[in-house]
Amino acid sequence: MSSELATRVRKLSQHYAYNSLQMHEAVARKAGLSGTDHKYLGFLIEKGKMTAGELSALTGLTTGAVTGLIDRFEKKKLVERQFDEDDRRKVYIVPDTEIILGLLAPLYQHFRSKTETLIASFSTEELETIQRYFSSAIEIMSETTEELSNNR
Repeated sequence: MSSELATRVRKLSQHYAYNSLQMHEAVARKAGLSGTDHKYLGFLIEKGKMTAGELSALTGLTTGAVTGLIDRFEKKKLVERQFDEDDRRKVYIVPDTEIILGLLAPLYQHFRSKTETLIASFSTEELETIQRYFSSAIEIMSETTEELSNNR
C-alpha cells in the first residue's frame, strides 16, 4: 500500500472518530444528557447490572464521579440502585433498558436507517475487510487505553 493511501485512510479514521463524537454529543444534548453521560449509559446498556466499582473500572472514572453519574441517571429514572440480597453493603446499578431505549432509539432512527443502507451497499468481502479493520482498530485503542491507564 502506498504511503499516500495509508495517510488518507488514517485521516479518514480520524474524521470518523471526530464526527462520531460530534454526533453522539448532539444526540446526548437532545436527550438531555452530557456526551460522556450518554456514552456511560451505553456501557450500562451493553453490560447490564453492575456495581459502581465495576462501572468505575470500566469507565476509568473515580468512584466519586461514578456516584455523581449514578445520581444523575437515577434522577432521570434511567437506572436504579439495587441492594445485593446476600450482602446489603453491595449495591448494583441496574439500567432500565426500556426507558433508555425509549429515550435514545428515536434519536438514532434516521442514522440507523442510513447506516443499514450503506452497509447493504458493500459486498460480503468488503464487509469482512471493514469488520477486520474496526476489530483491529478497537483492539489497538483498548491496548493503548490500558497502557495509558496503567502508567498514571
